Amino acid sequence: MNRTLAQVLSVVFHPLLLPTYLFAVILYYMPTATITLPYQIRWIVLSMIFFTTFIIPGVAAYSMVRLGHLDSIEMNRREQRSMPLLFTGVCYALTSYLLYRESSFDAIFYFVMGIIAASVFLTFIISQFWKISAHSMGMGGGLGLLLVLSWLAPDAMMVGPIALGILLAGAVLTARLSLHAHTPGEVYGGFVSGFLVAVAAAYAGL
Repeated sequence: MNRTLAQVLSVVFHPLLLPTYLFAVILYYMPTATITLPYQIRWIVLSMIFFTTFIIPGVAAYSMVRLGHLDSIEMNRREQRSMPLLFTGVCYALTSYLLYRESSFDAIFYFVMGIIAASVFLTFIISQFWKISAHSMGMGGGLGLLLVLSWLAPDAMMVGPIALGILLAGAVLTARLSLHAHTPGEVYGGFVSGFLVAVAAAYAGL
C-alpha cells in the first residue's frame, strides 16, 4: 500500500475516532423502534461522545508528549502506551456511566460504550507485555458491534454498514502493516481480540 494512503487511513480511522463513527451509525441509521431519543437532539449525544472519547484523550496524549512522557503522539514504544491507554479507558468508562445515569438515553448507548471501554482496558493490559495494535483492536471491536446491532435490530438493514466495516477493517490492517507499525501477529491478534471482546461482552450482557 502507498505510504501516504496508509498514513491517511491510520489518521482517519484512529482508535479515538471509532466511537464517534459507531455512535453516528447508532443514532442516525438505527430504526426509531430501537432508538427512542428524539431525532432533533441526537447531535448532543454525538457531540458528547466526540468530546469525551476523542478531544479529551487526544489533548491528554498531546500534553504527555509536550511534558516528555511520550516520544510522539503515535506511541510507537510499547512501554509508553500504559498512561495514555489507562487515561483513555477511564474517560470511556466515565462516558458510559454518564450515558447510564441519564434516564432519557437509550440503554444501547451505555451498553455499547461500556463494551468499548472494556476493549480499551484490555488493550492496556495486553500492552504491558505485547504491543498489540490498537487500530486493529478498534476495527475488530467496531465490526463485532455492528454485527451485534444487526442482531438486536433486524429491521435496521445493517448489511451496508457491515460490508463497509469489513472493507475498512481490511484497509486499516493493511495500512498498519505497510507502515511497519506492528508485526502481523500484533495486527491480526488485535483484530481478533477486539472482535471477540465485542461479541462476547454483548452476548454476556444480553
